[in-house]
Amino acid sequence: MAQTAATTTGQFAGFIRPEQAQGYFDEARRSSVVQQLTRQIPLGAAGVEIPYTTSKPTASWVAEAGQKPTTSGGKGLKTISPKKIAAISVVSAEVVRANPGGYMDDLRQDIGEAFALAFDAAALYGTNSPFGAGNFINATTKAVTLGTATQDKGGIFADVNAGLSLLVNDKKRLTGFAFDSIAEPLFNGATDTNGRPLFIDSPLEDASPLVRGGTLLGRPARIGDGVTNGTVLGFGGNWSKAVWGVVGGITYDVSTQAAVTIDGELVSLFENNLVAVRAEAEYGWLVDDAQSFVKYNEPAAA
Repeated sequence: MAQTAATTTGQFAGFIRPEQAQGYFDEARRSSVVQQLTRQIPLGAAGVEIPYTTSKPTASWVAEAGQKPTTSGGKGLKTISPKKIAAISVVSAEVVRANPGGYMDDLRQDIGEAFALAFDAAALYGTNSPFGAGNFINATTKAVTLGTATQDKGGIFADVNAGLSLLVNDKKRLTGFAFDSIAEPLFNGATDTNGRPLFIDSPLEDASPLVRGGTLLGRPARIGDGVTNGTVLGFGGNWSKAVWGVVGGITYDVSTQAAVTIDGELVSLFENNLVAVRAEAEYGWLVDDAQSFVKYNEPAAA
């Protein structure tokens, strides 16, 4: 009868090839609602300085041979710096021996989801954020409560449109929406004033099954997990006013010898026949203007 050799750290590392490491990041991008709506920019280890306009030139009509007016535009710089995000996955060596390839497929998705949820929580709400005070979308003071308008006054359509009104009245643009999955029932069956579906599905090839893509008020919209916090169900706004970047890809380490903290206690991998995979990445995030967004709150309790 054939015998199966014990799995070693070196053999297990063979299932985590460098080209697979890039897959971690790809999964995170597809699962992150925020990253799908905002622009990705090149980001180095030292960060990037981004120019922004503080004032624009103006023009005036002049008479023939008249003196031409002098004007100028103002520019400033904002810095986006990379911050590290990490996760350690621990599993028994028996599980790895049983299906090492399948384990890595699951691990890639699990870490991708964990990175995406942590990134979105920091970008949207500043949760455990290393990106600086006020550098999150929920810092906006604009807010609309869904369910405010009665059905005869437009219902959910009127509420979403009220958010658009807040933005355009402040000379802001609306380029897209991000809503949590728990808000999805509000949009299913909701129509505009002409009886057309309010949310229109538009499946995307690069979208995660966990993120529903479509359009709302003719703008790109994403419905996925991790967008809600407290009473907030989602956001609309000018997503070009926020950018993100990542330094390289994912770095990783595999160990069966180290000790890791599990449930507050230091546990020896060697003594307990465990395998640990550590994944790390460096992300950057910057919101230029939080007031370019409006938050949509959950309906008031009846």
